[in-house]
Amino acid sequence: MQLDILNIKGKKTGRTVDLPEEIFGVEPNNHVVYLAVKQHLAAQHQGTHKVKTRAEVKGASRKLHRQKGTGGSRKGNIRNPLYKGGGTVFGPKPHGYDIKLNRKVKDLAKMSALSYKAKDNAIVIVEDMHLEIPKTKDFMSMLGSLQVAGKKVLFVLPEYNDNVYMSLRNVPTINGTLLSDVNTYDIINSDVLVMTESAAKIFVEEATEIEEETKAETKTKVKAETKSKAKAETKTKPKAGSKTKAKEKV
Repeated sequence: MQLDILNIKGKKTGRTVDLPEEIFGVEPNNHVVYLAVKQHLAAQHQGTHKVKTRAEVKGASRKLHRQKGTGGSRKGNIRNPLYKGGGTVFGPKPHGYDIKLNRKVKDLAKMSALSYKAKDNAIVIVEDMHLEIPKTKDFMSMLGSLQVAGKKVLFVLPEYNDNVYMSLRNVPTINGTLLSDVNTYDIINSDVLVMTESAAKIFVEEATEIEEETKAETKTKVKAETKSKAKAETKTKPKAGSKTKAKEKV
């Protein structure tokens, strides 16, 4: 997928970036995207909810009155859940909401989300920004020239830039993040994905690394298969001279 690199005024610079099809052109898997979004939202829970049981609330542990002979019902201590100020039965306890997902599943979910953005033509590449001072007005004018103002924007940077971060942090529709911190939820939750030129080139480098890893894996698999076949053939073949030795013994 080839995209033009725009300057901060929204005009073409004449340079292009070839986004790898291995990342931006895969067949999206909706269920994997759902699992990744579910994991992200579940991790937002603090899990600190807690109520006091009858063993923890304030109150004496003595029996209110004797068991029989009063004409009333049987009663234990004042911390009974039936009484006002008593303990809570089956209340919430602190626990985590973490959901485990395999690394390959999370990678597939992220690639599926990026492929959705690529199909919708919702990816914009802008040249690297060098702001001398943090200025929200200048940053918003740049987004207006890119024709993404008023939309939910995910602005991806290759590394932390203090001036850029301070320029966009007050805008509620813009989510600035590092390339290493991009997740599936942020991609799906945005309308437009805006990347700097350096961040886009990192995607190309990652794609080449993935290709090299897959080639190395296929080579190791082929070697292992050939070794196993050779071992199987040597086991099936009879040893040379075994028949002659048996005849000599007879």
